[in-house]
Amino acid sequence: ESDTASEISFQFNRHKKTPSTGSHSSDMASVSSVSGSVLSVYSGDFGSVDAQGTVEFALDYDEKNREFQVHVSQCKDLAVVDEKKGRSDPYVKTYLLPDKARMGKRKTSVKKRTVNPIYNEVLRYKIEKMVLLIQKLNLSVWHNDPLGRNSFLGEIEIDLASWDWSNRKLNWYPLKPRSLSAVNGVDHRGVMSLSIKYVPPGSLGKWPKNPPSGEVHIWVKDVKDLLQLRPSGVDSFVKCYVLPDTSKKSYQKTRVIKRDTNPVFNHTIVYDGFHTEDLKDACVELTVWDHEKLTNHFLGGIRLGLGTGLSYGISVDWMDSTQEEVAFWQEMMLAANEWIEGLLPLRSL
Repeated sequence: ESDTASEISFQFNRHKKTPSTGSHSSDMASVSSVSGSVLSVYSGDFGSVDAQGTVEFALDYDEKNREFQVHVSQCKDLAVVDEKKGRSDPYVKTYLLPDKARMGKRKTSVKKRTVNPIYNEVLRYKIEKMVLLIQKLNLSVWHNDPLGRNSFLGEIEIDLASWDWSNRKLNWYPLKPRSLSAVNGVDHRGVMSLSIKYVPPGSLGKWPKNPPSGEVHIWVKDVKDLLQLRPSGVDSFVKCYVLPDTSKKSYQKTRVIKRDTNPVFNHTIVYDGFHTEDLKDACVELTVWDHEKLTNHFLGGIRLGLGTGLSYGISVDWMDSTQEEVAFWQEMMLAANEWIEGLLPLRSL
């Protein structure tokens, strides 16, 4: 399988490997790598200039070819990035939100040494009209710096459900500062219903010791209101890892539920090899994916942990649980051998 969310991993040797004790096991003593998904509209330097100027573009939908077209004409009075040389090297970038992973970005060529660039380029998306109408168009302008970080020059965001599709003319729009909703990933991706339980070592019987090591049980019940990527719905499944372990032992997944934006999985996953103190440093990552033959598309996920930013003393970006996710994990830690039920919103990871 290949996924459209990129991954970053690095090695560290805090523990020695010990053998696994079952097919549904993740030995928390075998910590080999740390992974975090990077999926963001924004990838650059924001603090250098203030957004200013305007952009001229037109939108159209080609019914025959089932293609969404963004005709980027030109920009005027953009901010100057390199004040010493009095120059900017701008280009325009577009995303369809919130499904950044599936649709990807489109961008124009770079126009050098100008704050009034002329593009006359068409950015194209192959997408069904009914799917397009639940998206937002994010169009942003950037200064291209081949030796450093690109600088944000301004953006505009358009709700395509309320767009006047009879308007095919080029129009001018003011560029605005970056949108807080996109920066913070505030978008509706659905809600997961699940239960979790921690079984401490030996808590189910003294002799023989049962269980021999601690266990975390995860019961994935269902997901509601997934993003509808196709007219027929989505073919979704859930992946699970107990981070920082991203080995094959840690990886579990549900079956694929086809053509349903409200899939019912009713799937239980058990991880053993836990010591009680591991709960402070581990994170259960559950991600929902749309399954296709060549690639899987990220739909949303949750991370259950204490959200401290640290794992076994090492700073990691995936220890970023929200308040709801932290409270859910803490309740499990305080109520051994009890199922804790939760309803958590999916988010960008």
